[in-house]
Amino acid sequence: MYLARVTGRVVASHKYKGLEGVALQWIQPLDEDGKPMGGQLVACAAVSTGPGDLVHYVDGREAALACPVKFVPVDAAIIGFVEQAVSKGVHIGRTPKG
Repeated sequence: MYLARVTGRVVASHKYKGLEGVALQWIQPLDEDGKPMGGQLVACAAVSTGPGDLVHYVDGREAALACPVKFVPVDAAIIGFVEQAVSKGVHIGRTPKG
């Protein structure tokens, strides 16, 4: 399970059979300090999330199991919304406004 921030939504004109109705989100993986780590990726949203939300996601086989239809070809799936995370005494949360 990994930590990420949702950075946007993805709209697909055609989806693989079994992924109909599953939202696709752009996510930015985060390191243990809440800083961006690596490139962004597309994840299926098993829970309702939107841009700016802090989430946790799984990849590989577990990602396919998180979707309504099992074993669809996905690399990552958002499985939870993170209300608050603390690392080394520092709160990691929603994107600051302003």
